[in-house]
Amino acid sequence: MIPRRHSSPVKGSGVFFAGSNRGDGTVSQADAARNAPSFGQAGPDARPWAVLLVSGAALVASAVATEPLQIRALQVAAAVTALAGIALFLWQIAGRRRRDILLEAAGLLIEQDRTVAFVTTGEGDIEARNAAARDRFRDPFVDTLGYVLTDIFANPGAVLFRLQSRAHAEGHAAEDIVTRRGPVRLTVQRIGTDAYIWRLDETVGKGGPARAAEALSLPMLTAGPSGTILYMNEAFRRAVGGRAKSLEAVFEDLPLVSGRRHRLRGPDGPVETLVAEVTGAGGRREIYLLPVAAARVQAPGWQAIEDLPVPLLKVAASGDVLEANRQARALLRADMAGPLRLGDVLDGLGRPVGQWLRDAAASEAPVAPEFLRVTNRPEETVVQVALNRVTDATGAHMIAVLKDVTDFKSLEMQFVQSQKMQAVGQLAGGVAHDFNNLLTAISGHCDLLLLRRDQGDPDYGDLVQIHQNANRAAGLVGQLLAFSRKQTLRPEALDLRDTLAELTHLLNRLVGERIRLTLTHDPGLKPIRADRRQLEQVLMNLVVNARDAMPDGGTIRIATRTERLTAPLRRDRATVPPGEWVTVQVIDEGSGMHPDVLPKIFEPFYTTKRTGEGTGLGLSTAYGIVKQTGGFIFADSVPGEGTTFTLYFPAQCPRRDRPAAPVETARRPERADDDVAEGVVLLVEDEAPVRAFASRALRLRGYTVLEAESAEAALDMLAGPEIAVDVFVTDVVMPGKDGPTWVREALSERPDTRVVFVSGYSEDAVAENHAQIPNSLFLAKPFSLTQLTDIVARQMPPPRLH
Repeated sequence: MIPRRHSSPVKGSGVFFAGSNRGDGTVSQADAARNAPSFGQAGPDARPWAVLLVSGAALVASAVATEPLQIRALQVAAAVTALAGIALFLWQIAGRRRRDILLEAAGLLIEQDRTVAFVTTGEGDIEARNAAARDRFRDPFVDTLGYVLTDIFANPGAVLFRLQSRAHAEGHAAEDIVTRRGPVRLTVQRIGTDAYIWRLDETVGKGGPARAAEALSLPMLTAGPSGTILYMNEAFRRAVGGRAKSLEAVFEDLPLVSGRRHRLRGPDGPVETLVAEVTGAGGRREIYLLPVAAARVQAPGWQAIEDLPVPLLKVAASGDVLEANRQARALLRADMAGPLRLGDVLDGLGRPVGQWLRDAAASEAPVAPEFLRVTNRPEETVVQVALNRVTDATGAHMIAVLKDVTDFKSLEMQFVQSQKMQAVGQLAGGVAHDFNNLLTAISGHCDLLLLRRDQGDPDYGDLVQIHQNANRAAGLVGQLLAFSRKQTLRPEALDLRDTLAELTHLLNRLVGERIRLTLTHDPGLKPIRADRRQLEQVLMNLVVNARDAMPDGGTIRIATRTERLTAPLRRDRATVPPGEWVTVQVIDEGSGMHPDVLPKIFEPFYTTKRTGEGTGLGLSTAYGIVKQTGGFIFADSVPGEGTTFTLYFPAQCPRRDRPAAPVETARRPERADDDVAEGVVLLVEDEAPVRAFASRALRLRGYTVLEAESAEAALDMLAGPEIAVDVFVTDVVMPGKDGPTWVREALSERPDTRVVFVSGYSEDAVAENHAQIPNSLFLAKPFSLTQLTDIVARQMPPPRLH
């Protein structure tokens, strides 16, 4: 006869559902009822009694009723409810009978099982246990699984609840749990709707982790993320003189570093030992102690290391690999069938590996770990190699502890790449700002000279060449600003179908006769908001790259469509938020790019073309323009099959995105170039060449110009109330106070003065301050004489009538 559960004072208190923990691994019955996933009902069902109570109430009501029709109706209702109550009673009895038969059959099923097994209800009450369970847990009065397993591991409630929830949903669940006695495996199988079979395997199969660890001659322990020791094998217990609860009680010099020597607290005093560590699931750490001064690191000692889950090498100072365990051979793709040198499988030191080994063997100082690349693997694999000197009867050699750090190095490289791109962007923006000042002075003074020359002058052609080359340099600076996202954009609502239709003629000329260009548009394509000129530059750059990738001809396809993202799109370290996007794809059938090249293509000055065929700024410019527009650009490429560039732009509402009519500001009537203008301009510019050109240009137009080299000097000049100024022309970025700051101070006393901001950066960089200052305009450097005088003329108030 199979023992069933027994009544006891603790019945029901061992329910293991999540709730208020009592400290003994159990949870209160009330909390279990609230948190349990309704796997079963505890106690008798009160529904039949409630139905019979309603029937009795109907009979009582019929006895006191006076109307015959009412009496008859109440009697019929009483009879119907009574029959329903009886039916519920019978249904419950049949259900209990079926449940008892199921539980009894489950008990018979597990009785001969060699593994500890229990049959429980959904509430955790033990209905049956097999002989192995009765031998393992000898207290027959403990009738809940939560109480039984407290002898195995602390607080089993969370584990049992997690497993039973999965079994309720999937029918079966299992989990390996590390305990102080070694790993155990707990499995659960759902039977019916309210019963479960639990099995506890403390051996985890023949040759499982527990037995393997105990049989291992090397000391080994398992620790949790916080340093709590979960398990020690017998060899480790002997090494430290007994059990320990934390790593602090075992090692003197925490934290542990795999492949390094650490001081172990031995029973006879500190012992230096080599530590190898393997990180497992859930932050668990397997720590092994390796010999550092053994007579010979080979059989039988090396055989113990052979199956260790840590890659280990025995290396001579000459670089010859003397021994390699199974993990090391798999990592390095080396079979050890013939002579093997470490330099044949590892690379990346910048010097011969043999020299590194000889230096490490001769040095008395600790050897710093090195990050090396595995050359025998087709995929990029990086390992950390820690060397430890060992001396035995054969002489001095090295024990190399290897650790695969490919994922870590990949993340590090991504971070470095991001930092490099940011640094290059800042550098490009700063350099572009300084170049814009120089180009403004060069082109401006060239304009002044051209004013005094006609086309017949011998110097006229030279001046034109200087002016044209200055403009070309300004275009190159604009590309740098595009990459650093600090260029001046003039966004407007664009329909890409119209933009591409107007650009098609130029694109066809760019690609030539051997390449066919096709356009495909989404009929419901929505508009975007972008700078037309800059967007055309992006598309031309992509098409030119596609053309260069197909020297033998082919087809370039440009496709547009509106795409709705319901979830964030994550790729290439970027996240495209949900919403409506307009996508543009430029697809070629060219040679494609190697996966190693793809992460670098948006870097400035990076190019795969031959010298003289490209500057390496095309894709970086496209990247900067797209990002500054609020979009994303991605590249997909397969060597030999072609490349696809995909651009994402935020979709705009067709009605709301029409460009608003510009606000008209008071301006002077148009005058001929030879007319003399009137008005006072305060010019504030810290760059002397730019200030000299601008002041001469404005004086030539007829304006009275007051010059200041800094914001502080300008404010001192305005302190005198007798000075009247019509327009402030000021640089934005200056030492000390910047342009918007001093202008706000000056406008508090002179609110009607108009402002022209000048900067080598984009208008977006000063948009916030610019928007807060009324009657202000922006002029980007480099500017010409005509651009400067025209914008000042627009800002100059109308002439006063006398």
